[in-house]
Amino acid sequence: MHSWRVWDTCTVSTPSHRGPLLALDSASLYYRSYYGMPSSMTAPDGRPHNALRGFLSTITRLVTMHSASSVVAAWDTDWRPQWRVEALPTYKTHRLAVSTEGESLDMEEEPESLGEQVGAIAAILDAVGLPRWGFSDHEADDVLGSLAAQPSRWPTGTDGCLVVSGDRDLVQVINPSVRLLLTVNGGMDKWPALDLQSAEERFGVAPSRYVDMAALRGDPSDGLPGVPGIGAKTAVNLVNAFGDLDSIIDVALAPHAPMTPRIAGRIRENAESVQAARRVSTVVRDLPLDPVPLVPSHAADPSGLTAVSEEWGVRRQVRDLQIALGQTELE
Repeated sequence: MHSWRVWDTCTVSTPSHRGPLLALDSASLYYRSYYGMPSSMTAPDGRPHNALRGFLSTITRLVTMHSASSVVAAWDTDWRPQWRVEALPTYKTHRLAVSTEGESLDMEEEPESLGEQVGAIAAILDAVGLPRWGFSDHEADDVLGSLAAQPSRWPTGTDGCLVVSGDRDLVQVINPSVRLLLTVNGGMDKWPALDLQSAEERFGVAPSRYVDMAALRGDPSDGLPGVPGIGAKTAVNLVNAFGDLDSIIDVALAPHAPMTPRIAGRIRENAESVQAARRVSTVVRDLPLDPVPLVPSHAADPSGLTAVSEEWGVRRQVRDLQIALGQTELE
């Protein structure tokens, strides 16, 4: 069961509405809006509301464009879980700073002006009645991985799952029923919706082998060391020639490895660290999810929704979202 529940059951849309499940990487979307929209956008009290406005507008467009039948906002409860740090101490260490006393400081903490907006985003999602799911000791990616891997939790007849994120590591969740809408640079109309074929064409490996390739290549943004001297092209070639990471290491350990002595030697020397990198990069797929509800036809908390919308000056954006969901508008 969830570590906490942040949505209430309410009336849902008719069973005939069976578009895809939209699985949102919430932090990816609100950070994108925060840094992509001017801070001169302000609430009535003068506080910036750029992230809030952008987030709401993004969800509205996504629901409309894809005729979504369900929406789940995956929520980070721990951006650097201890179990991942124990497996790979360098995991996301670039997002930490060291104080003069030698203590690690959390640099992932949101700027104050964003943190307040994130609270408003959470309040609006809850008041509208959209599920906002997070699990203790897990990242939003793990919620998304579990949603993608558990179609039995989707509403009956749902037309697949569309994961929305800027995190390329989520390529790993793509399967015949799940696509990844990658929020790359440019407007939403240019975001690629990657399936099994287009993901392999884009990254050179099958989605099921993406994490193996990334572990070999390394990823400084997540503190993954990789194998020195092995870049993206070589990592792709190794995966396509020999299979998953364990198979590649086995080949490198063979007396007459069918790869250059330099590459084989470096893989042997770094085998432990790249296996740890694969472990921390692999999303959890078995979180105990509740059944995913259809989009709510009525707000869960109309008065609360009105209050937070007025406080933050986003009545129009909330109204547009409610229209997209088929809900009764705010008075």
